[in-house]
Amino acid sequence: QLQFVESGGTLVQPGGSLRLSCKVARSTLNYYSIAWFRQAPGKEREGVSCMSITSGRTNYAGSVEGRFTVSRDDAKNMVYLQMNALKPEDTGVYYCAGEALGTAADFCVRDPVVYDDWGQGTQVTVSS
Repeated sequence: QLQFVESGGTLVQPGGSLRLSCKVARSTLNYYSIAWFRQAPGKEREGVSCMSITSGRTNYAGSVEGRFTVSRDDAKNMVYLQMNALKPEDTGVYYCAGEALGTAADFCVRDPVVYDDWGQGTQVTVSS
């Protein structure tokens, strides 16, 4: 059973906005941190953003800083990624992931090896 289910990916024009959603099968509070990753064809998986569940502190890749915002709703077991001013290079499959094994910390890291539970991904295509 997938622990994360992403949705919201679609085709969008450059400069447009999109909000991705991630439904967490268990409570978001069961994780130390939750992150968004993306993978473009022929490229390695890239950590886009993450959030420490303990502190709420966030971390973003330089390429999306100021344009993307991660948020969560613990009552609904949802995590979101608001993406603004989208660029063609933002195209890829976006994955939501959670760090279930580790220790509580007030920071998070965008390294995929840290994350234990993953979703199946949702495709985002930025093109005119």
